[in-house]
Amino acid sequence: MTCTIGIDIGSGAVKTVLFRIEGGEERWLAKRCERIRRRDPMTLAEEGRDGVLADAGLAASAVDYIATTGEGENVKFATGHFYSMTTHARGGVFLDPSARAVVDIGALNGRAISIDERGKVLSYKMTSQCASGSGQFLENIARYLGVAVEEIGPLSQTAPHPEKVSSICAVLAETDVINMVSRGIPTPDILKGIHLSMASRIVKLLKVTGVKGGTALLTGGLALDTGLLAAIREEMVNEKVGVNAVSHPDSIYAGAIGAALWGAYRHGKLETLKMKAAA
Repeated sequence: MTCTIGIDIGSGAVKTVLFRIEGGEERWLAKRCERIRRRDPMTLAEEGRDGVLADAGLAASAVDYIATTGEGENVKFATGHFYSMTTHARGGVFLDPSARAVVDIGALNGRAISIDERGKVLSYKMTSQCASGSGQFLENIARYLGVAVEEIGPLSQTAPHPEKVSSICAVLAETDVINMVSRGIPTPDILKGIHLSMASRIVKLLKVTGVKGGTALLTGGLALDTGLLAAIREEMVNEKVGVNAVSHPDSIYAGAIGAALWGAYRHGKLETLKMKAAA
């Protein structure tokens, strides 16, 4: 039996999960997610570790491996660190075994990752950090429009005449939105237009990775934005991409899940090497 913790430090939140792997069965024991909001991510990582252990009723000594991902390479109590693309791929397959692509849309950028049935990365494509296809950009626009983040998706889906944002640059796109407001464009039409602009870039990223069919799982902070998911599905049809875009209630934990599972795999390999060396 192996117990591992996965910690994913993103630009907007710290996600922590605790897993037990026994006889090939991967059992999810606990999870925590904390928005950073100007707090120290390293402190939040420590609190996340302690929180999942308390939730599962386990002592720290019961954990065999603590794996970090994202921006967590400097977590002092971690055993090892994994590149976020590989952790999102592995976590994506855990959440949805039918996934053959993962679309990770975080606070600062987005990326499309083509994967196989084991969660191995086959190819990928990323947006730039200045792109208007990120969670931070959407949050800034929602704040300007006076809309709560949880209202964005439902409002977007009511839009009769979406107004697309023309610029890829986030700064210029925000100027577009200000001009829309001054012209009296309704908030739902602005939000749906932003979603369609983001979806257009996401679908193009997917096409570049070479994904031809199957399921694409949304992960990251925007994975549960129902308006964005609807817009991506719309763009899939327009671009004739035969991929089924889906989300999962725990999509935000994909990176942390992947870190925990890769940590268990690495721990097993290290234990095997120790046994061989001692023999």
